[in-house]
Amino acid sequence: MSSPPIQAALQQMQNMASQAAQPIKGEHVSTAVGQGGFGSELQASIQRINRLQQSANAKAMAFQAGEPNVELNDVMVDMQKASVAFQMGLQVRNRLVSAYRDVMNMQV
Repeated sequence: MSSPPIQAALQQMQNMASQAAQPIKGEHVSTAVGQGGFGSELQASIQRINRLQQSANAKAMAFQAGEPNVELNDVMVDMQKASVAFQMGLQVRNRLVSAYRDVMNMQV
């Protein structure tokens, strides 16, 4: 029932996929994400977000205390980095919850 152009396109896509999976000569490709898998990566990401927030808060407190080596632009940049990281973490959490709900609502 399938036509030759569809078969040719399928074969071309399979060839491209196999070429993409092969490492480039002289280049080391690491496929390991982490030792603990998804859970450990998620925990590490949350810890990085927490460190960014703590660093931004510490710098803001130092600026408010009048420390001479802390400038306002550095404080604002660190606060924006922490805010963007938090928003990214929030969006990832929302997507995970949405995916979980979709899986739980699937009919078996």
